[in-house]
Amino acid sequence: MSAAVHHLPQADLERLLQQIFVRHGTSESVARTLAANCASAQRDGAHSHGVFRIPAYVSTLASGWVNGTAVPQVQDVASGYVRVDAGGGFAQPALEAARALLVEKARSAGIAVLAIHNSHHFAALWPDVEPFAEESLVALSVVNSMTCVVPHGARKPLFGTNPIAFAAPCAGHAPIVFDMATSAIAHGDVQIAARKGEQLPEGMGVDRDGQPTCDPQAILDGGALLPFGGHKGSALSMMVELLAAALTGGNFSFEFDWSQHPGAKTPWTGQLVIVIDPTKAEGSRFAERSRELVEQMQAVGLTRMPGERRLREREASARDGVSVTAQEFEQLQVLAKG
Repeated sequence: MSAAVHHLPQADLERLLQQIFVRHGTSESVARTLAANCASAQRDGAHSHGVFRIPAYVSTLASGWVNGTAVPQVQDVASGYVRVDAGGGFAQPALEAARALLVEKARSAGIAVLAIHNSHHFAALWPDVEPFAEESLVALSVVNSMTCVVPHGARKPLFGTNPIAFAAPCAGHAPIVFDMATSAIAHGDVQIAARKGEQLPEGMGVDRDGQPTCDPQAILDGGALLPFGGHKGSALSMMVELLAAALTGGNFSFEFDWSQHPGAKTPWTGQLVIVIDPTKAEGSRFAERSRELVEQMQAVGLTRMPGERRLREREASARDGVSVTAQEFEQLQVLAKG
């Protein structure tokens, strides 16, 4: 029997989430940014990064592990380079603080880099890049996380799930956007499967003894995830560690210790964002070329484009309201009160 579902306008969900964040230790501005990100993920059907994450945000804030009132410090480093110290706070407010300068530099130099360090990122990555494509820019972002992935050919976990997100404008269509973990499955999806008592497909992870398992709880209880595509996904995950941590000055996935903060869930790492102004090379033709590529992909039989399910969910949410289970809605109301 399916769980009862509650529908509410996205703006109402954002207000409820803002109330929760402020109640549990963030500033108003940080609460607005995190609530918008989380509500957007829920709206688009990315439930492993939606309201599912709220209890973990709350426990992390209560643990003292993250600074919910941090004010990001933006540094103008060079003609195409911006650096931000997130102050031990969340990465999204740091991106927001540097966004205008980053766009200005990208339009001036043709390309600009944003390096965020001393930051926590615990959300979907596509909301960080999609807004740039809506301004006719191309954006690529990487962020590393906590150690939970065994490199291909290794015996123990070292990397994080280390996602990569990309966004590009497309004439006559919504931006082309994808967000993918370099692990075989997102860690949040493993948690959801464990909660539901479901098994995972083969090749997702190993148990505490390093043996292949389809049991999500075995992966969570001392096991680990595998990279997607064997050595190829492993190499990409290594690249993310270098770009998101080594280049920005953030922590590697294995480099921080949260053992003194019971309840901490957010990885304390780094994030890199690269923004490109395609008009410097192709003028307005880039978006038209994007559309041409999409149409050719459809012509050869591709029936589902990257991000298409997300857009369908977005349309349904705009029409019917954002869906959360009745149990989740009740939990959110409790968290908002105390």
